[in-house]
Amino acid sequence: MASDVSVRTAPTRREIWVKLLLYPGHTLPTAAAPVLVAMGLAVRDEVVALFPALLAFVGSWLIHVGGVFADNLALLRRHPEIPEHPELLDATVSGALDLNALERATFACFVLGALPGLYLAWIGGAFVIVIGCVGVLASFAYAGGRLRYAPLGLADPFFFLMFAVVAAVGTYYIQVASQTPAVWSRFAVAAGLPLEIFVVGIPVGALVTNVLVIDDIRDRSFDARKGWRTTAVRFGLRGSRIEYLGLSALAYLAPFGFWLWLGFGFPVLLPLLSVPLALPIASAVMTKDSTADLFPMTPRASLLALVYSALLALGLALG
Repeated sequence: MASDVSVRTAPTRREIWVKLLLYPGHTLPTAAAPVLVAMGLAVRDEVVALFPALLAFVGSWLIHVGGVFADNLALLRRHPEIPEHPELLDATVSGALDLNALERATFACFVLGALPGLYLAWIGGAFVIVIGCVGVLASFAYAGGRLRYAPLGLADPFFFLMFAVVAAVGTYYIQVASQTPAVWSRFAVAAGLPLEIFVVGIPVGALVTNVLVIDDIRDRSFDARKGWRTTAVRFGLRGSRIEYLGLSALAYLAPFGFWLWLGFGFPVLLPLLSVPLALPIASAVMTKDSTADLFPMTPRASLLALVYSALLALGLALG
């Protein structure tokens, strides 16, 4: 997880918190992507519920932001000698960024993210609580706490699982559950979720994971110094680029599978319209590896995931 600022400057406090930490160009699109897909399928199945879906997005985004904060906090406290984010290091030295304040902001994000979950748990029951706990733990444990999985090289499968399955299934479920007043019948709702919701998020998970792959390529020298075993550290540029191409191929072949084997109509191929956005990013990943060249690719890859998901949601809704 990294920022989208490529020029070493002295940022203001607002820029520190918004551009470097909140990082909306990354966190907002990736949080919205699986929600859109789940809503698209809910429209097709005539179970769409806008308010619960919106709350699911807000909670997911705040938890995601909390994970970004926790990642930067862990970096600044554990490895202040590594200039992975030099602007943040400068800010801590100058006093523009207080690490205790960042710690409080991290905690606040997780608390605020849980607030929508209280209502969602009331209408969705234990299934929502489990999904929420999984989301919080996955976000915080990326680089924080004792069970950190990013240093072990496990971030890619965790990201894929969370965005491909957990977020999409949770958003679809809460829309159905909100229209199921009897508490006991929510168990039947969870057990009766359609197979499609477990697979339509796969291309979304692939594209969101590619955002992380770009970050890992760009930060591989810093990750090596931290002792992290990311794909880029273990297998070099070649390994990460193969992973990027493989995930991209999965994303753009998946709609054909939905069309041929899941019974969706031709509109499910609408995500192919995002190919012109995907090609320049893929070209940069395949040919460049410097921080300056790859900084802009992270928000562009996040936007690609959002555009792709919006097109897929439309295709699913049209059946």
